[in-house]
Amino acid sequence: MTQEVATDRIVIVGAGLGALYAALDLAPRPVLVISPEPLGLGASSAWAQGGVAAALAASDSPEAHAQDTERAGAGTVDADVARMVTDHAREHILDLTDLGTPFDRDADGGYVMSREAAHSAARVVRVKGDQAGRQIMETLTRAVRDTPAVQVLEGVLATGLEVEDGLVTGLWIERASDEPSAPVLIRASAVLLAGGGSGGLFAHTTNPPRIRGQVIGLAARAGAMIADPEFVQFHPTAIDSGEDPAPLATEALRGEGAILVNAKGERFMTEVHPDAELAPRDIVARAIFAQTQAGLRPALDTRAALGSEVLNRFPAVAEACERGGIDPVTQPIPVAVAAHYHMGGIDTDASGRASLGNLWVCGEASSTGLHGANRLASNGLLEALVFARTCARDIADQIGPAPATAPEVSVTFEDDGTSLDEDVVAELRRTMTAHVGVLRNAEGLKTGLRTIARLEDMAGANESFRNMCATATLIAAAALKRTESRGAHCRTDFPDPDPAQAHRTRITLADALAIRDDVVRETP
Repeated sequence: MTQEVATDRIVIVGAGLGALYAALDLAPRPVLVISPEPLGLGASSAWAQGGVAAALAASDSPEAHAQDTERAGAGTVDADVARMVTDHAREHILDLTDLGTPFDRDADGGYVMSREAAHSAARVVRVKGDQAGRQIMETLTRAVRDTPAVQVLEGVLATGLEVEDGLVTGLWIERASDEPSAPVLIRASAVLLAGGGSGGLFAHTTNPPRIRGQVIGLAARAGAMIADPEFVQFHPTAIDSGEDPAPLATEALRGEGAILVNAKGERFMTEVHPDAELAPRDIVARAIFAQTQAGLRPALDTRAALGSEVLNRFPAVAEACERGGIDPVTQPIPVAVAAHYHMGGIDTDASGRASLGNLWVCGEASSTGLHGANRLASNGLLEALVFARTCARDIADQIGPAPATAPEVSVTFEDDGTSLDEDVVAELRRTMTAHVGVLRNAEGLKTGLRTIARLEDMAGANESFRNMCATATLIAAAALKRTESRGAHCRTDFPDPDPAQAHRTRITLADALAIRDDVVRETP
């Protein structure tokens, strides 16, 4: 018999920046946070190094920030969303400061800001050089732990939505461990999905191990509209030391003057783009990938720009280098391209609402229109902050008066279900990197779709893997359908942008499966 639990709490899936920030904004309304990991661990937000983009300097403006966002987004950014998000950036930096986030400050108390790729000004607010994500998450985690209205269920994985007549009425959960469990249904009147993107679907990624498109996939399987799934951003400078996930060499290093060189010691970005190392991420990523493919192992050289200061100012980079046996003071840091951020996701409106009723989405699982075809550096955390609050306020307005308190949700999982086959997951990840990665073409995308279909059949009833396959199918099918190159989406068989395709993609899982089925029926 299916276990079912009803709650008056607002249910939030995820435990990253968007989830915790929304939970705090909703309090004292009773909230239930669903987290597969211990709170504060395993969230992409905690791994973000660069910081939060915000026009705080007197010489800068939200308008200039919005213009840079649109320029980087390669023609598919929603201009109204860009302006709304950049207009609200300052207030969220101030709020995080009030919560205790120790942003870097100068001698006069002003915020220290870095310039990152495709920004026209230094406007990235940071913490201890490359510790922004970790420090913000520690601040929010402490605040949530001190908020009685917020209950956190740790070690729990969301696997599906219950939908009746187009309205979400509940969330299916399972035990987040190697021991499968029977699903449990939590009945709730409002669900906020804030469970991250899909970078972990690729074999080379900077994302935490569990971030593999499951949240996008579970919403897609429930019938939610998906937007821009083909646009996956690959970070140019993941540290190439053999770790999985790959540690990140933050873009702020290039903002400080670090340069990219190949095995011959040649600086190659000056021949690629006028902004050299600070060109948009998709351009830098493809240039680095080309060097790798040519056997000229690329590297990030911080020696002249930072010297020994790299150890003090960028401790996460220094720590990763030490683990990999690299001394950034005396040698360049080997780098490679890795899946980093998904511009696509669950389609939302300006209030954060999905196409299904009673469902809101914020953070990387969403597609708001802010990022277009290529996210501007450090806009990810900013978007999560703005839309977390937007969603929280809209949920409160939508559901009306809430009880002052609500009983805590108690769940007992029974042993049952299908184990996740890690070998099958590994093959899916290799397939995505090989055929749906930095460079794409019709033949490779079709091979990818056929493989995803085969792996999905092999996995049987494991809901988490089926959610991964749904997202993988959406990415590959939309990439096959977009017969041009734009932003992070690069088709070698269609290398130029097509003005007629300068629009956002909106696609359902049924649409994507129809494309996949057509491919499977073709003769390979």
